[in-house]
Amino acid sequence: NLLNALGLKAICVVENHHNYAWKDKLADGQEVIIHRKGATPAHSGELGIIPGSMTAPAYLISGKGSDHALYSASHGAGRAMSRQKAKESMTSSAMKKQLVNAGVTLIGGSVEENPLAYKDIEQVITAQHELIDIHGKFYPRIVRMNKD
Repeated sequence: NLLNALGLKAICVVENHHNYAWKDKLADGQEVIIHRKGATPAHSGELGIIPGSMTAPAYLISGKGSDHALYSASHGAGRAMSRQKAKESMTSSAMKKQLVNAGVTLIGGSVEENPLAYKDIEQVITAQHELIDIHGKFYPRIVRMNKD
């Protein structure tokens, strides 16, 4: 692993699961299965990451445990356009230029994941102020994605 190769240790591991089902307990004590698609768990104090796009920041957050949101928050900025529309609206060279201007190195990826295909992460984060506390904000510098 990269940390070991660099002689470093992780301070904390934060995962961003989405599209999974968990056994959970509602505020009234009822046990249920919660299937989160496009959402990540956000129980009180639970750490999570809400990413933007290849060029937009990601946020380190903790949940506030909002039962009316089923202890969940967004798992990312979300798509603003379909994959097909994203392919049609951006060339590979234009995307490379965007990434260079943002100081981002892309490994893999394709134009269907271009930064303009995603919603504004700042608006997404602002809309969740009742669901999350923000602990940090970081910008991507290296992005690794599967290539189509």
